[in-house]
Amino acid sequence: MIVVHHLENSRSQRVLWLLEELGVAYEVKRYERNKTTMQAPPELRAVHPLGKSPVITDGDVTVAETGAIVEYIVETYGKGKLVPKAGTADRRAWTYWLHYAEGSAMPPFFLKLILLRLPGRAPAIIRPIIGMVIKRAVSGFIDPMIRNHLAWWEATLSKSPWFAGKAFSGADIMMSFPVEVAATRASVTEFPKIAAFIAAIHARPAYQRALQRGGPYGIIG
Repeated sequence: MIVVHHLENSRSQRVLWLLEELGVAYEVKRYERNKTTMQAPPELRAVHPLGKSPVITDGDVTVAETGAIVEYIVETYGKGKLVPKAGTADRRAWTYWLHYAEGSAMPPFFLKLILLRLPGRAPAIIRPIIGMVIKRAVSGFIDPMIRNHLAWWEATLSKSPWFAGKAFSGADIMMSFPVEVAATRASVTEFPKIAAFIAAIHARPAYQRALQRGGPYGIIG
């Protein structure tokens, strides 16, 4: 049986959701973040050397990185579900969004989060200067980059309600995390297709079951 090494409020929530969509039996092993650093506990290093989540074990197979996990589960247990037919434009889009979600979409949000935390850790005497520099970097560089991503998502979802064609797929599960993060970091009210996507995924019964299995999920409040 698949064991999902699940870190609270993390990307691993998508793995639970994928398994619920496919109806695959699995076990959840929960890990709590360090309350001070918000980092994963050292126990995860016993599962994978980087000590990161998500990671799954399936017998003697260990798979890390959400995109790789999605591919493994869909290929091993999906029976053709949640993935477009090979050789089609939708399949190429599926592969693109699967990798884009972490490769291009998440870095600006992560960078913004780290930068905004820096002033609070700086010596008080230089905190105002550091805060001013970071504010300019965020408003002049990171926020425009994020807005470009949001515009790209909106344009894609204007053609179809899902990211990789007319059918819901693993690409939408992958994209759920950056989209949900975006909704907590910036207003999506001017992006109605993104807002509709969020409402649609939150309404899915498998998404709700995954929340029950995984526990509180702070990304969506």
